[in-house]
Amino acid sequence: MSVRTGLTTLIAVAAVFTLTSCGSDSTGSTEQTPVEISVKNLAYTPNSVTVHTGQTVTWIFEDQGMPHDVVFAELGTKSDLQGSGTYSQTFDKAGTFTYTCTPHPNMTGTIIVEE
Repeated sequence: MSVRTGLTTLIAVAAVFTLTSCGSDSTGSTEQTPVEISVKNLAYTPNSVTVHTGQTVTWIFEDQGMPHDVVFAELGTKSDLQGSGTYSQTFDKAGTFTYTCTPHPNMTGTIIVEE
């Protein structure tokens, strides 16, 4: 067996395991991986994510003592936390949704929701 053939086989096996661990389990469950966004150092990280309808995104406030929030003008929602704790939003329809921080309007992010 050549090294190239062995590497190709190894990559193919790794791809199968990656898809299995991120996709469904042996029972057919389609549980989705949690999506978390850090609110820290005057930034949302990552500032753009793609999710599927019905999925929940959680923002984790890590700038203790600095006021931040998550405001979706299109959805008419705003986090009720300022600088600590977590905020979650479930996306029930497809679209692109932009969010901002009221005290720091330069902080923006985007959630892309696919079917």
